[in-house]
Amino acid sequence: MTLTQTITRMMRFKRWANKITYSTVIGLPDGEALKKRQTRFGNMVHTLNHVYVVDDVFRAHLLGCDHDYTARNTDVPPLLGELWSKQQIMDDWWVNFSEGLSEYDLAEVVEFAFIGSKPTDKKGMMSRGDMFIHIVNHGSYHRGFVGDMLNQVGVTPPATDLPVFLRETEGS
Repeated sequence: MTLTQTITRMMRFKRWANKITYSTVIGLPDGEALKKRQTRFGNMVHTLNHVYVVDDVFRAHLLGCDHDYTARNTDVPPLLGELWSKQQIMDDWWVNFSEGLSEYDLAEVVEFAFIGSKPTDKKGMMSRGDMFIHIVNHGSYHRGFVGDMLNQVGVTPPATDLPVFLRETEGS
C-alpha cells in the first residue's frame, strides 16, 4: 500500500468515525449534547466544533490560503445539526483531496502561521502527509473526550477504532 492509499484510507476512517460519533450525540436526550461538563471545551457540541475548526484551518494550510479563525474554536458553536452538515462536507473534502495527491505532493512541506501568532513568530512547517496524519489523530483524540462525556450520560460510546472500521468497511 502506498502512502497516498494509506492517507486516503485514514481520511475515510475519520469520516466513518465522525458519522458514528455524531449519530450517537444526535440521538441523545434533549440538552445532553450542550450540557456543561468538566472538559476542555465545556460540552460535546463545542468539542466537536473544535475538531471542525481545526479541520478547516488545516484545509486552508493545504490549499495555501487564509482562514478567518483567530482561535482554535468559535466562541459559540453552531447548532448540532448544522455542525454535522458542515462536518460531512469537510470530511468529504478531506477524502476527495487525498485521492488526488501523489507521493511527491504528500512529501511537500507547507509553511503556515499558527493561530494567534505574531508576524515575528516562527512559522509552522509540516509536510502535507503530516498534516493529514495530524487531522486523523486530532479528531480521534477529541472524539475520545466526547466518548467520556457520553459515559457521563450513561451512554456507551461507539467503537470508532481502526480495526472496527476495517472490519465494517473492508471486510477484514
